[in-house]
Amino acid sequence: MDIKFRDVNSGVVDARAIIKLEGISINEITIINKSGIIEIELPKKSFKGKDGKLHNLDIITFDNENQENLFKIQIKDAFSEWRKMQKKVRIYEN
Repeated sequence: MDIKFRDVNSGVVDARAIIKLEGISINEITIINKSGIIEIELPKKSFKGKDGKLHNLDIITFDNENQENLFKIQIKDAFSEWRKMQKKVRIYEN
């Protein structure tokens, strides 16, 4: 699994990840930093149904919850290593 990260400087979103698996690329995996706690958010498709309600559909599905948790832990560990090498630069203006 090859993971590449790019910085995002907006709100609680810390970075986005692109994962390459055997000829497949998964885009828009979001790394969120809420009060120092890192969370991984997988991509979802949102659409408005005929009933007028907003529905969410998971783009990536797993056989069980353990596989999903392991996948997220691997991304989180890779992000921590990447962040150690790529420090976040903040620019403040007066």
